[in-house]
Amino acid sequence: MAVISDQTSVLRPTIRKRILGIAIGLIFLMAITSVLSTVMTRKIAHQLDEFSSKYVEAYGHLARMHIRSLEQALALRRMVIAKMQSPPDEAGFMDRQKAYEAMAKEIEQEAQAARTLINAIIDDPSTESDNARLGRIDDRIENVTSDLGRYLGEEYKRLLPLLEARNFAEARASLARSDTLRDEFNRKVDEIGTDMLTQVRADARITMRDQQTAIVISVILTVLASVLGLLFSFFVSTGITRPVRRLLEGTRAVEAGRLDGSIDVTTRDEIGQLTTAFNNMVEQLRHKERLRETFGRYVDPRVVEGLIARQSQTASDGERRVMTVLFCDMKGFTSLSEGMTPQGLVKVMNHYLSTMSGPIRGHRGIIDKYIGDAIMAYWGPPFTEHDEQARLACLAAVEMADRGTALRTELPELLGVRTVPSDCEVRIGIATGEVLVGSIGSEFMMSYTVMGDAVNLASRLENANKIYGSHSLASEAAIIAAGDAVESREIDRLIVVGQTHPEAVFEIIGRAGELTEKQLDLLARYAEGLAAYRARSWDEARRAFQAALEAVPGDGPSMAMAQRVENFQANPPPADWDGSWRLDQK
Repeated sequence: MAVISDQTSVLRPTIRKRILGIAIGLIFLMAITSVLSTVMTRKIAHQLDEFSSKYVEAYGHLARMHIRSLEQALALRRMVIAKMQSPPDEAGFMDRQKAYEAMAKEIEQEAQAARTLINAIIDDPSTESDNARLGRIDDRIENVTSDLGRYLGEEYKRLLPLLEARNFAEARASLARSDTLRDEFNRKVDEIGTDMLTQVRADARITMRDQQTAIVISVILTVLASVLGLLFSFFVSTGITRPVRRLLEGTRAVEAGRLDGSIDVTTRDEIGQLTTAFNNMVEQLRHKERLRETFGRYVDPRVVEGLIARQSQTASDGERRVMTVLFCDMKGFTSLSEGMTPQGLVKVMNHYLSTMSGPIRGHRGIIDKYIGDAIMAYWGPPFTEHDEQARLACLAAVEMADRGTALRTELPELLGVRTVPSDCEVRIGIATGEVLVGSIGSEFMMSYTVMGDAVNLASRLENANKIYGSHSLASEAAIIAAGDAVESREIDRLIVVGQTHPEAVFEIIGRAGELTEKQLDLLARYAEGLAAYRARSWDEARRAFQAALEAVPGDGPSMAMAQRVENFQANPPPADWDGSWRLDQK
């Protein structure tokens, strides 16, 4: 300890001086960089100001010369028209003549304003402009303006007597010569404007060169500052005492991922406090690493919390529980996304999945996985109470269907199209039943998920929506468990793939108490049609389903069942038919 104290007392003044010298050098370099940047910025700002307040304005004056020339030509033609009337419109003629002469003065004023701006650029020594070219542009503006005034003035003087004499044939010839002179004037003005744009581009290149020079100087000074910083780091690292070197070795071990060691605290000074803090940090890193290894394979925070509460050694145990499973997909989404860029597709997918996932999380559901544009989620213990899982899932389905309708209005803007197909709709399947719950996977990747007939049924019901033209289908167990939270109707009895017994299937219409009179009439008529259908009373069933369609035109299940009844009238089912329908049946 005495040796270390002696070394510290010797090194401290030297370190202080070197740190101070490096700080002064860095401040000096930053000051130089700041001064040079300020100078270059002001120069560039002055050049940009010249572009906006002189070049652009001068170009605008040239453009207005062109416009005034056309307006003058129009005024001249109106003078001729006023004289050609019978009797001549002398008052109109005088008004047009005044306008014509006023336009001539405005052309000269615009030309003078452009020349004034160009001369201001030439007289400014702080910008590197091509003054010779600008001088030639100035002379050309003066010449073209004087030529226009002289030649048009002569032609104008010849035209007036012709109009007074009503010699309109010669007047038209004079007017044609004036138009020729004016077209030549406009062409020359356009050429002058083109030359000015060329000069602007040349000055812009100079500005870019100055900007690049400033960047190079800044980079050089930054490199110098970095070199000095590295020298400082080297000096400090080579002049540190033994406890600090042990800290450095421990830091490298942590950097390499070795968190199984600690450093002995041998001093009570700041180095000892730093060593103690380092050991605490390593302990926290070991704890977080264990959490990362155990729970990094899971997604939902509630799943992670549940696994932590049960400890990692029991996380992989499977259990059988009654749970509610939901599958969601958007019909036609894959075809809509064809041809999109990867970035655009990711943006649309993220927006769609976020929109559909919100109601699930809002109703305490667990999002199990995303399968392309499909979502799998589930409800049940220990994340939700057993008696409320189906109710929450059905309410989430209602909100998802509502959001799906709103999403269809947003998709055109996201996809960059005007409209999306009318059949691009959300399809949801819900089933309640016993499933296997647990962590499934390998030693490299695990997934806390659910498996079983209820999962298969929910997936099949989601797919069955396209048969019935519906949005949300649920199993009978789910509807019974949901109670009076939602309004529903029995759609059919289905035998899904993988099962042999029929399952009553219900469509979720909306929240309880929110149905319209037409929807209530639809439910009553559909129930009558379904009962007649199962009793083989085809005519009665057809009439009931048609009545349901009259209540709510376009109702998908009513249309599907009406078509099925029509098919059965043509080809009756077997005598032992029990009123169910196989999903794989054509």
